[in-house]
Amino acid sequence: MTGPTMHTVDDIMRASAAWVWFPRDGEHENAELQLVRYPPRLGGGVTASMVQSSLDATAVLDRAIERTRAWSEQTLTFWTNASDSPQLEQELQRRGAAHTDTVAVFARPIDGLSVEVPATVTAEVVRTLEQVREVDAVNVPVWGQHPLDEQGLQDELAEVTAGRESGDGARVLARLDDRAVSTGGCTIVDGFVRLWGAATLAEARGHGAYRAVLAERLRIGAELGAITAIVKGRISTSAPILARAGFRHYGDERAYVLSV
Repeated sequence: MTGPTMHTVDDIMRASAAWVWFPRDGEHENAELQLVRYPPRLGGGVTASMVQSSLDATAVLDRAIERTRAWSEQTLTFWTNASDSPQLEQELQRRGAAHTDTVAVFARPIDGLSVEVPATVTAEVVRTLEQVREVDAVNVPVWGQHPLDEQGLQDELAEVTAGRESGDGARVLARLDDRAVSTGGCTIVDGFVRLWGAATLAEARGHGAYRAVLAERLRIGAELGAITAIVKGRISTSAPILARAGFRHYGDERAYVLSV
């Protein structure tokens, strides 16, 4: 008897809603909704998601704003999801929140999945401090982050190593003509391989680096026992590549920003 080849649609949407990143040196709490305070090296601010509350939309948003101010932060970014209860999108719009970003939720079974990668691009699992340094050199300009100091690089290496050795996931680095130009991570959760943090230097885009990072993370996911790949891709960048690779679009998540 063979096992399931992919999670159900409901499983996928729940997994998308539950997907939250807790950055090192940040803070978080979950009461009515998930709130994550980002550290200064990542630009600060508070991100909100995963609404599960008996309160109405006005009260939930008031709660999030109150906590953001208590953290002495000035910006609240709220990511919507179809599984939120209650839905806050209309309340955010009513208060003048700016719609700043949209990601598409994609998923597909790993079994039988292949991604064509040009011969000029290679991908590797991050294992060394020098590779972590190269990852940071990609992330800083793409995400607008502050560069990691030496202690931060060591902390990042320890985090990456722990995830790899425990089988929880890995960080990948891609090279175009031997130059590090793209990176991305993956994490295994409940049979899903979450594909996150993909970044490619602007001047290297369109040459297959993202595809190499995607293919390597899918290989790792299959090796670690995942049956479904899930990723949140931006409409203007990774979404077309994911669609060509056979990923199915399951819905969108939109970011709204409030100055509090």
